[in-house]
Amino acid sequence: MIVSLSRAVLLALGTCLLCLPAPPAEAQRRTASAPADKANRLNALYAQYWDALMKLDPLQATLQGDARYNDQLPNTLSLAFRQQYLEFNQEWLARAEAIGADGLQGQDLLSYQIFVRDTRAALAGRDHPAWMLPVNSYYNPATIIALLGSGAGAQPFNTVKDYENWSRRSLGIPTLFNQAIDNMRQGIAAGVVQPRALMEKVLPQLDAVLAADTAQDSLFWGPIRAMPEEFSAADRERLSAEYQRMIDNRILPAYRALRGFIATEYLPACRDSDGLGALPGGAALYAHNIVQYTTISQDPQQLHQLAQAEVTRLQGEITSTLRSHRIRGRRERAIHALHTDKAHALPSAQALVQAYQQAGRELAAPLAAVMPALELAPLQILPLDASRALTASAVSYQPPAGNDQPGTLRINTHELASRPRWAITQQYLHEALPGHHLQLGQRGNGSALPRFRRYTGDTAFVEGWGLYAEALGQELGLYDQAHEQLGYLHASLLRTARIVIDTGLHAQGWSRQQAAQYLQKEADLSAADAALEVERSLAMPGQALSARAGEWQLRKLREHARQALGEQFDLRQFHAEILRDGSLPLDILQGKIQRWIDSQTATPSTPAE
Repeated sequence: MIVSLSRAVLLALGTCLLCLPAPPAEAQRRTASAPADKANRLNALYAQYWDALMKLDPLQATLQGDARYNDQLPNTLSLAFRQQYLEFNQEWLARAEAIGADGLQGQDLLSYQIFVRDTRAALAGRDHPAWMLPVNSYYNPATIIALLGSGAGAQPFNTVKDYENWSRRSLGIPTLFNQAIDNMRQGIAAGVVQPRALMEKVLPQLDAVLAADTAQDSLFWGPIRAMPEEFSAADRERLSAEYQRMIDNRILPAYRALRGFIATEYLPACRDSDGLGALPGGAALYAHNIVQYTTISQDPQQLHQLAQAEVTRLQGEITSTLRSHRIRGRRERAIHALHTDKAHALPSAQALVQAYQQAGRELAAPLAAVMPALELAPLQILPLDASRALTASAVSYQPPAGNDQPGTLRINTHELASRPRWAITQQYLHEALPGHHLQLGQRGNGSALPRFRRYTGDTAFVEGWGLYAEALGQELGLYDQAHEQLGYLHASLLRTARIVIDTGLHAQGWSRQQAAQYLQKEADLSAADAALEVERSLAMPGQALSARAGEWQLRKLREHARQALGEQFDLRQFHAEILRDGSLPLDILQGKIQRWIDSQTATPSTPAE
């Protein structure tokens, strides 16, 4: 009966169409190609948007490797710029929404969703008082300028024009620093100021820049010391004289003014409280930060309780592991030995690199059961350049520079005693396979995506996947030695405890002493390490949540897919679906996975006979 009715409806519709004049061929082509035309229009819009954004924020352009505006430093802290940025996002959001998402699929739909989401998020930031807090010990204009001007950052110093670019860019430093001072003065008047303990750490940072007696002793003289030999004698003399004037008369006076303001005016006005919750509008700002860092809306109270419960669970696992392996002593003693026993170190830099290479060979077979069959670039494992060893992490991953290039796992061989062999499996899983290399090392990875997606990423997704990859090692039994299991469990414990103290500080009214004591007692950290963790949470509220929240969301999506698909669920297919479209905000990833589940469970219609 249903089939007959369908036939009847189709026949009726067909008859009606026969009675209507046929649309012109050009109209038929427009109808058929409408989604493709819309996608092309949106891609053109994204390209225009990115170029306009780089022009609006030249410093961001430099950090992205776009050299077109390396001579410019606008006053991004000013009210005028904030208004301009607001209108910029309003304009581009309206232009994208005027085109709309109807008919878009695949990457085109994802690009639209991400663009609209991110632009709305940028607009949401206007409602919060973060602009009155431009300086802290982890992020402020002074540290950015020092990094760029010393030659150790993204500002290039390879050609004469590069040197001239920085000289012209430095013209904006006094204005930018004076604006930071003005914003902080407005913060004092509004009661929106940093914790005193945090700002006390800023003064030594500024003092380090101001310690030089002459321009030649300054860190800003670094580019002159490293001036390429092919520069002519006239250029070398001219640039040296220009840089001396720039440093003596422009840069260092701006640092002295900022330092003097913080020491004499700002510090006395700083608050004795610690978390954002103590500020006017602080709770809303923290909620905004959580969304920015984790890309999903989450209640800080629930996160706090969830993390506390997870800390307790992990502590129990550590205790059980100690007992099962007959390791005597209390948990904190075993964890301390884990990180200090020199017996865990390898004998040479070569042995350390070879150990990672061996781990890759040994892990290939068990990982094949869960890794999707993606076309990956080769992976090379090399020691890190010695010049970067002091400030680099133990292991780092560099995606392929092009379609014909390998991905690279760099091993920091400095201070071998701090590179324990028990960490190798965990770090390989996180940084290489099935971690960042599987995620970022796909052939042609992202080359067709709009630049706003290629050149940006979501920490919650990228690092969340890295932690998820570590957890797969636990699930698959790849941590087969006691110290490997303890190392993984303690790392997870620490990451979870960071969420407890972050939400504790900013949503529960915890003091920094309370947060530090929690880390010492529950995560077995030293007093010095606990203090550093607390300082980071004070300086970047919500940042500590991103990776672990990303891992939890990935596991939540996997369990949802497993329940929805039942026997149809295939872990490799799920991983392929997570990874195939590049970095995604977790709320958009959730919708994408739901569409994938729906496509897997859709019952094909039976053709009528």
